[in-house]
Amino acid sequence: MSLLGSGGRLRWRNEMFRIALVGTENSHAREIIHHLNVDPITEAARIVALVGPDDEHNRALATTGTITQLVNTSAELIGSVDALIVTNRDGELHREHAVPFLDAGIPVWVDKPLAASTADAQAIIDAANRTSTPVTSYSAVRWLADAEKLAQGTQQVGELQAITVTGPADPASEYSGIFFYGIHAADLAQRLAPGEPEDLQVEQTTATVIARYRSNGVLVTLQLVQPTDTGRVPFHAEIVGREGLVSHDVRLDEQYVVPGLKVFLNLLATGRAPLDDATLLAPITVLEQINAQLT
Repeated sequence: MSLLGSGGRLRWRNEMFRIALVGTENSHAREIIHHLNVDPITEAARIVALVGPDDEHNRALATTGTITQLVNTSAELIGSVDALIVTNRDGELHREHAVPFLDAGIPVWVDKPLAASTADAQAIIDAANRTSTPVTSYSAVRWLADAEKLAQGTQQVGELQAITVTGPADPASEYSGIFFYGIHAADLAQRLAPGEPEDLQVEQTTATVIARYRSNGVLVTLQLVQPTDTGRVPFHAEIVGREGLVSHDVRLDEQYVVPGLKVFLNLLATGRAPLDDATLLAPITVLEQINAQLT
């Protein structure tokens, strides 16, 4: 099987991948269905089944995507699909959906976060390693054009000293607290300053969680700002090196899901996961340690 690109579209030889999606309450589910079934970026992959209750919301999604299968539990689809996308808002649900598919040798993309604890994240990774089945997880922010510019900036400022990543997050979110939105900033920080997080410390203002840690000697600061009813801070990163700095917003447009979706499609085409185990675990470890210091 080979991946072909033409005019921004993706195409494989010989096979269409049948993909199931669980986590239909997430807006990402609607976006993924749009880009695979409604205005497809490839003719060779399609959402063929949704997991969730037979309610008005899911029936509308199925109608929009011309999806004929709507089942109550993801396990019902093992053996009838080629891949699974997990988009549940609550990371606590991700292990129960991902592990059975990985044990069955079916590739999985856990949209974000990989899990809401290091133990669950490790269990997902262990299942993938047991069967040599690719699994991946990341924030959509990691693959955006502005994130790529920031990553290039780390090579242009001299010896990297510090990075600061700012974004919205709510420690009181019903979807595993800081994990739901905090994963965006934590994952971007891992891309810009990869390594094992060490010596994490947390401070709080009235509406902001500030976490500092070191990654391969680089000081990393996450500024996680609680949104209001009327708005939220943009994603932003600043990179400081010995010879310069780079600082700008990471902007999300109406196509923001597409770069990450293409990364997963490439995983299906090649059988190779884009991120190693340590990279998958690092942002989960950071967020878990933040939670531990907040409680």
